[in-house]
Amino acid sequence: MKISKKDALMWFEFFSALPEDETLLTTQQEIMYAVFAQIEGAVDYRNDMLMSEIKGLKTLENRTFYVGEDKKFPKGCCSCLLGTGLTAIRKTNKCNLECKFCYNFGELDEIAPIGEGMWEIGGTKFYEKDIDLLLTIQPKPTGVSYVYLEPFMEIEKYYSVIKKFRAAGIHQHLYTNGVLATEETLKALSEAGLDEIRFNLGASNCSDKVIENIGIAKKYIKNVGIETPMTPEFFDAFFKKKPAILDTKLDFINCAELHLNGNNIDNYWGENMYISRHGYISPIWSRELTLKFMKAAVEEKWGFVVHDCSNHTKFARGLNLNGKEGGWFGSSNYGCEFSKIPYEVFLPILRDDNFKFLSEEELPDGYKPGTLMF
Repeated sequence: MKISKKDALMWFEFFSALPEDETLLTTQQEIMYAVFAQIEGAVDYRNDMLMSEIKGLKTLENRTFYVGEDKKFPKGCCSCLLGTGLTAIRKTNKCNLECKFCYNFGELDEIAPIGEGMWEIGGTKFYEKDIDLLLTIQPKPTGVSYVYLEPFMEIEKYYSVIKKFRAAGIHQHLYTNGVLATEETLKALSEAGLDEIRFNLGASNCSDKVIENIGIAKKYIKNVGIETPMTPEFFDAFFKKKPAILDTKLDFINCAELHLNGNNIDNYWGENMYISRHGYISPIWSRELTLKFMKAAVEEKWGFVVHDCSNHTKFARGLNLNGKEGGWFGSSNYGCEFSKIPYEVFLPILRDDNFKFLSEEELPDGYKPGTLMF
């Protein structure tokens, strides 16, 4: 059904007022999904219009979009979207910053440690000496990534593990906010065999120090890029620092569409939100800013890849990963971050007179407010 925006707002105000433990009736669920479809359809239309303005827009086998030289497209993303997935290697449970977009916002002091002398790989705990055993038993992944939370809090522990995976011929990349990096540690990562490093430049609001570290990293590490949730703050700060950022000669920028969970969603209260395929909830401006960013990259000839790491990309990632792991046809780990839909976060977009549904129809009998439904 093509529910009207007026009726959508009335129903979602009702859903938002329901007790926490009350579930929706079947017909009410149909209304909920109709509202989500109307919002997502309008968001997709707006994004399609922006994409039509980007010259030279490319796809990676229809799994994601990017602009720039193919050879600079990050190999870590190729592993994620085309290869045998991207295995996360976890060690550090601490961070030196607290970002409003962080999925662990508000709980950084409560993150459980991996364990003294241990690493978490694929959800399993390993001692470093166990990695040789792992590599002889299970098929090697096309890539691994060092995540969770800020590796440079104890970066000296990473070198010997990186050497093991380098000897095994596995592509490795590492995420960092870059604040604690030094020329010495970046050089050591290169010597250990790190293939790719990604700086979350938005975490430091494009600080001069981190921009300098990106340039230093490029002296030693083959593939250097930025991976940051696309927010208005990052968008504005990037363009203020653009000459210095371009001077680093980086290879790529992954513009991640910001999606929210129970930890960080309150930091974006009042923003216009949509839900993608009943999964990730995101502010609608995140991907819109990415597409405007990509257009500027083409028109101004920035000289590196800009990747639209959107909710569509995350959906494709889940399909690829489950397919490579032998999952059943159509299976994916993509899903909603919330056990119960937070209906209230969609009220601002339904109240926004500037956000229009593409088409509207009157609700059929049995679906109108005030009608008793079974």
